Formats: sequence, C-alpha cells, structure tokens
Amino acid sequence: MTIIEIINVSKVYDSRKILDNINLEIRESTTYALLGPNGAGKTTLINIILGIIKPTSGKVLIKGKPPTDPSVRKNIGYCPQEPSLFERLTGMENLLFFAQIYGLDKNDAKKRINSLLEKLGLTEYKNTLVAKYSGGMKKKLALAIALLPDPDILILDEPTTGMDPNSRRAVWEILEGYKREGKTILLSTHYMEEADRLADIVGIIYEGKIIAEGAPEDLKKRYGPRSVLLLKLLNTSTETIVEALRNKGYEAYPEDEHVKIYVDEPEKTIPTIVSLIYGLGGRIDFLKVIKPSIEDVFVKLTGKRMVE
Repeated sequence: MTIIEIINVSKVYDSRKILDNINLEIRESTTYALLGPNGAGKTTLINIILGIIKPTSGKVLIKGKPPTDPSVRKNIGYCPQEPSLFERLTGMENLLFFAQIYGLDKNDAKKRINSLLEKLGLTEYKNTLVAKYSGGMKKKLALAIALLPDPDILILDEPTTGMDPNSRRAVWEILEGYKREGKTILLSTHYMEEADRLADIVGIIYEGKIIAEGAPEDLKKRYGPRSVLLLKLLNTSTETIVEALRNKGYEAYPEDEHVKIYVDEPEKTIPTIVSLIYGLGGRIDFLKVIKPSIEDVFVKLTGKRMVE
C-alpha cells in the first residue's frame, strides 16, 4: 500500500527553482531516506509533504488524502530540523504539554514519556529547563515529542544533526525498533552511514531533483565502483601472486607490500582467490574487503562529495 505519494512537485522561490518535478512513492512499512547535501531541497520537500507550505505545482497524497486532512495529520509524528520547544519549560513539562495536545491519557503518557527519556538518554535532564539543553539534547527532545503519540508515520527532518556519535547511534537503534514494528518512516539526512544503515530505499536529491533512487545495495551495484580485496602476503612473492591472478582473469595489482584485486562479488570470489594463493604455496597475513559506499554513488552521480 502506498502511504506517501509525491506527484510532479515543483517549488519556485523568487524565480529560483528549489524543487524540480519531484516524483516519489513511499510504501507502507518502508523506511525511505531522502539523502542530499544542505540546500538540496530536503526540508522544502518535507514541508510540502506535511502541508506546511504549498507547492508551486504538483501535489502530495498521504494515504490517498491531502496532507492537511485531519485524519491524516493525527497519524504523523514530525521531528523538524529546527526544534520548536518551550525553552522556559523543562523537558518533562514540554512532553506533558504535547501529550495533552495529542489527547493522550495522562497515566499512559507519563509511562511513555519516561520510556522515551530513558531510551534517548534524557532522564537525568527531564527537570532541567530546555534553555540549558545543548543542541543535540534539543534534537532528542524534539524526537521524543514526535514519537510520543506512537504514530503510524514518522517524518524526520535531519533527526540526528548536532548529536554526538553515541547519541546518533542510540537514535538509530530506536528507529530500527520502529522499523521492526512496521512503521512508515521518511527521514532526510546528509549522513551517508545513517541512510545506509536505516533505509530500505534511498532517494538521492541534488539541486532540487531526485537523481537516483533504490535500495542502498542496489545503488552501490548500479553506480558504485567495484569492490576491492586488499591482501598482505607472508613469505610470498607479490609479483608471482599478481601474475597468477591475472592469468586466471582477475584484475590484480601490486601495491607496496599488498595485492589489490578488483572484484564484483567479494563473498563469492574470496574462497577461490584464497585457494589459488595457498595452492601456489602463498600465505595471507590479512585480507580486507573494501566495498563501495553510498558516498561513492553520490560522487559518481554529481562529481562532488556530500560535504562540498
């Protein structure tokens, strides 16, 4: 079942096209990562999906209805890129306020709040004024608010920006739990590892256009470089092994005291290569597999790195 459908959406500000004819479909129980650098149009697209701003052309449907439909809005948990929090209230007071807005039972809300605070590492700060929170702590509190009503659909705009690596991984674990529960998740991110780890489908957005879309592994196979096996040999002539590998049709090169071999499917290739080396009397000190990354895909498609 299609949950979010974006049809020919464009957005123009002051004669500048921010989004250029975006079409995408997010199906039920899918985690979709909108991956792109800052300024690519991610937040604009999310604001259109939520009905916060209107597209210049095109439309968005959520479960077949416009995003402003009340029946749609109550099933969405939204974490904005810039948290909208009451800084003169504590973390707990913010959560209790939003629990009332959501119409949650007070006792159930407190149990859920305490659970979310613990998962996000905010328990010891729950009675601290939000004005004293760091940027990362504010993002975690905003995420807790989005998760509070246990919505069917989560829309998260750069949910881990500003967090330290440990906090970021804790959030990933929480979102992986929601994936297992069958939630539909749309997240925008410029973190390659985040998209690679969490997403069933990645849509790479660049200069307002979706330039590639697919499962992370499929994108790597389609656009990424070949995998590399990096071997260090023991008491064995590198030149002899390289020549033997080339005679068997492998693309192999000596590199200092290592052998570099380009392969398409390392898991299938490694046993054959290891048998060949040992059959020639060689020994392997270590073997490292270097696989293509989502960043390799981005560079291939744009000629730039994500941080540029």
